[in-house]
Amino acid sequence: MSVSSEHWRHTRNLMLGHLTVWFVFSFLIHWFASSLYNVNFLGWPLNYYMAAQGSLIVFVIQLFLFSRQQHAVDTKYGVHEDEQ
Repeated sequence: MSVSSEHWRHTRNLMLGHLTVWFVFSFLIHWFASSLYNVNFLGWPLNYYMAAQGSLIVFVIQLFLFSRQQHAVDTKYGVHEDEQ
């Protein structure tokens, strides 16, 4: 298997993993919001917390994590951009 196809395979798997996490926190949590009402998180109902702050916190963390992981994949296969 060539280096570029191996790089693409790692990039694709990383992207699919992050899209799965994004989908869960964008849609699944909110689709099941009524059943999460009875679960408390820091004194608040979990559905309220996830809609107000939790999902946004997850997205910001996911953004930095994805950037770091993609840079590691690019560096591993020698296709990274030089930092100045």
